[in-house]
Amino acid sequence: MKPHKIISELLFKAVRSSGAGGQNVNKVSSKVVLSFDLNKSQSLSDEEKMRLEAKLSSRLTSEQILILSCDEDRSQFKNKTIVTKRFLDIITATLVIPKIRKATKIPKSVIRKRIKDKKNLSEIKKTRRKPDF
Repeated sequence: MKPHKIISELLFKAVRSSGAGGQNVNKVSSKVVLSFDLNKSQSLSDEEKMRLEAKLSSRLTSEQILILSCDEDRSQFKNKTIVTKRFLDIITATLVIPKIRKATKIPKSVIRKRIKDKKNLSEIKKTRRKPDF
């Protein structure tokens, strides 16, 4: 995955933010909505698309489009930067392949040491008992 190539495939749309903001909120479109079409992407391989589809299934629309929005800042440019960074973080985190856990055997020396320690503790407790005449 090449970040600069995938960024060129993103579609940005400026929308009016919701909530309080006075007179300015009615005029300025500072909220940014990012949409990314997974099926039409040229920068991702088929394997990467399958992985993204499986991991992001709850965030994708029925047409396999990922939609993110940001209205944290009053500046449209800053919101665009924030939502782009958030998108890249999601994509890179999803494409990471986790290591396969290998089951290991407990070494025989560890088993012997544990049994030896148990016997040692047992002997210590035996010496604490009252003598049996």
